[in-house]
Order: sequence, then structure tokens, then C-alpha cells
Amino acid sequence: MSNPIRNLMKQTAVYGLSSIVGRLLNYLLVPLYTSVFINPSDYGVVSDLYAWVAFLLVFLTFGMETAYFRFIQDAENKEKLFQNALFTVLGFNVIFFSIILYFNNPIASFMLYDDHNEYIILLMAIVCIDSISALPLAKLRYEEKAKNFVLIQFTSILINIGLNLFFMLYLFNPDQPEEGILFILLANLCSSLIKPLLLYTSFLKLRLTFDWRLAKTMVLYALPLVIAGFAGIVNETLDRILLKQILYDPGIPGSLDAAEAQVGIYSACYKLAMLVTILLQAYRYAAEPFFFSQMKNEDRNKVYVKVMNIFIALVCSVFLLVSLNIDIFKHFIRNEIYWQGLKVVPILLLANVFLGIYYNQSIWYKLSGKTKFGAYITIGGALITVAVNLIFIPTYGFMASAWATLLVYFLQMVFSYLLGQRHFPIPYNLKKFSVYIGLALVLYFMGSKIETASFALQFLLQNSLLLFYLAFIFFLERKTLRI
Repeated sequence: MSNPIRNLMKQTAVYGLSSIVGRLLNYLLVPLYTSVFINPSDYGVVSDLYAWVAFLLVFLTFGMETAYFRFIQDAENKEKLFQNALFTVLGFNVIFFSIILYFNNPIASFMLYDDHNEYIILLMAIVCIDSISALPLAKLRYEEKAKNFVLIQFTSILINIGLNLFFMLYLFNPDQPEEGILFILLANLCSSLIKPLLLYTSFLKLRLTFDWRLAKTMVLYALPLVIAGFAGIVNETLDRILLKQILYDPGIPGSLDAAEAQVGIYSACYKLAMLVTILLQAYRYAAEPFFFSQMKNEDRNKVYVKVMNIFIALVCSVFLLVSLNIDIFKHFIRNEIYWQGLKVVPILLLANVFLGIYYNQSIWYKLSGKTKFGAYITIGGALITVAVNLIFIPTYGFMASAWATLLVYFLQMVFSYLLGQRHFPIPYNLKKFSVYIGLALVLYFMGSKIETASFALQFLLQNSLLLFYLAFIFFLERKTLRI
């Protein structure tokens, strides 16, 4: 009998091929953007626009991916369920994009892009196409057609990378930064369009039938998840939007440029912290269908506990890898003017560790159907995010945003655990969790104090701490990984 933990890790590795390698390829755009956009404010515009994308993707997919994974387990007609979910998403997106086309000017003004409503139209087209493509991609994940999934994702990523390189290196004029922003959006639009084209069979099979009762059931299940997801994106990306909106003072000349520069610096350094998020992204693609597939397993709680142990060990290892080698990773950002934001990286890395733990814990309210608690937790986090940023950004700038992220993810992790133990108890090994996280923090602080005249010696000393941590983890978890 195969080990479910090993199966999950294999699926994570396959999905990680498109997610991790794809993200790393996209990471190549960071040194490109930070070198061609000499003024951080121009990169800040790009970061601000894509912060809005994250919000809209949650809203426009409307939680149908998770609803699909939940209801497909007991569905007699699986194709009908899929088509119903896809029609629901299509309807939301058609209505949304029609509204955007009609009101694009006032929306552009609200987002402080009065003279660039074309940014808004292109951005919303990208979001709608990606949202519509999400459910056919989820179907591939359910059917475990990982190779098809990877092929589609990789094709889209490579088109995006290729067009960005062509546009920014051969056509872009640095004296016209607005032109560069348009090029980035056009490259993204083309890469998004390739997904529905490669998924054409899912759309060709659509039939003009719609079960309103089934749609209502799925929407009611998904609605708390949408609220939770929306609030979660508030925690993840609202800081970039608030930085611009709060620091901008229309009465001060150059204030908008200075505010966008803060966004650009913070966003460039945030990319380094997102190496933990890359692992989480790959893991989530495999984990959600895996968690639901274990619903009828009598030993499911033991499986969930072992999964959590391995997950915490992995994300803490990435935390140490990046934080102990920040002097190497910083060269990923080509323009030294952005390096003033590097102090946020360890804070955000740790924040994403807590986020990953919270995501693992969230299985309790998804399995029990008590998704409203997910909404409560993330809405509470969103309120704290907004409050901390509003109060402290005027004084501390992007450092306030980093600490707010850490505080919120920590509190969400704690409250999710407490509620989960009450409503759907899973006997997590808190002692082991504390040891893994505590040891990682101790080793980080030890490594951060190491300063030698020799870079090579410092590199060896700091990374010996990482190797010690990995050996310690392997010793404790070696039995879990046995077949």
C-alpha cells in the first residue's frame, strides 16, 4: 500500500514544476524591471496594478474551484457539476467586464490613473480570462492530469517571459515609462489568452443546460470562502495599495511619484520573501484535492498531522535559506536603490511561514462544511491589516506593512487552531511545531550575527546552520517518508 504522504509529495513536485520553475522564470522579470525602470516609482505602478489583480481573481473565480473539489466527491454526474460551475464563473465575468467597459474612466480616476484608463481595461481583460480558465485547470488537477496542467501553465509563462524580454529589451524607451507598463500588460494578456485556447475541449463540450438548484448550493458553499479569500488578499496585497493611497498628498508636488517609489521598493524586496509562497503555491495545487480525497479515510487525522509536520519543516528551511543568504539574493534586484527595503525580507518570510500553517489548518472548516469560520478569521485579519497600515504607514512607511503582515498571519494561525480544536479537532503535534519554528528562529538570529572579513567564510558558517537544521529535520521525519 502506497504512503499517502509520499503521494502528496509526488503530486506537489509535479505541480511544483510549473509553479516553482514558472515563478522562478517570472522572477527573471524582477531584475529586468528594476534595471529598465530606473525610477522605483515606475515599478511601483506595475506592482500597484497587479495588487488589484489579486483581489479580482478571488472575486471572479467565486470559490468555484474549492466548491468543485468538494461536490465532485459525491456527484453522480461529474460533467454536469463541472459545466454548472463553469457557467457560473462565465456569467460573473461577462457581467463584470461589461461594467468595467462602461465605467473605466471613473475607476481609473479612483485608482489614481486619470490619464491611463487603458491600463484598467487591459488589466480587467487579463483577470477575466484567467478567472474563466481557472475551473478547467482545476478539472485537470482533479483528474490528476498533471502533465497537461504543467504544459498549459508552462506555455503561458514562457509566452509571458518571451514577450516581456522582446518588448522591454528591444522596443521599450526608458524615457517613456508609460510605454513599458503597457508592454507588460500586453504580454500578460497574450499569455493569459493561450490558456483558454489550450483548454478549448472544456469549452467545446459545454451544453446550454443549467441547474439553478445545484448552482445555488455550490454558491452558498463557496460564498464564505470567497469572503475569506477576499479578506485574505487584503492581508496579502492591500499594503501596496494603501502605501500609495496614504502616502500620496495631492497638495505636495511630486508626492505621487514618491508614494509609488515606496511601493516599488517594497514590492521588489517582497519578491524575495515570496520564495516561501512559491513552495506554498505548488503545495496548494496538490494539497486541496488530496485533503478532500482523505475524507473517508479512517486514519485521515494521522495523515493531516504528518502532512503538517513535513510542511512546517520545509517552509522553515526556505526561511533559513533566504534569510541567511540575503547578501546573495539581494543581487537578484539589479538596482541598488531598491536595496533599502531588504530589512523587510526576514519579517515577510516568517509571515509566509505562518500563512502556510494557517492554510494547512483551514482544512478543518472545509471538511466540516463550516466555511463561515474561515470568513470570520480572515475578515478579522483584514480589519487588523487595514488598521495597522492606516495608523503606522504615515510614520514608518513600508516597514509598517511588513510588521502588519506578520502580526495578522500569526493571529490567523492561532485563532484557526483554537477554533479547529473545538469544531473539528485534529491532534497536531504542537511540541514538534514549536521546536521546528523556534530552532529556525534561533539559527537565523545566530547567523545574522556572523560577520567576517571573508565572504566565503561567512557563507560557509551561515549555511552550516542551514545544513544542521536540515539534518535535524531529516532525523525526526525519516520514518514519515518511508513507503
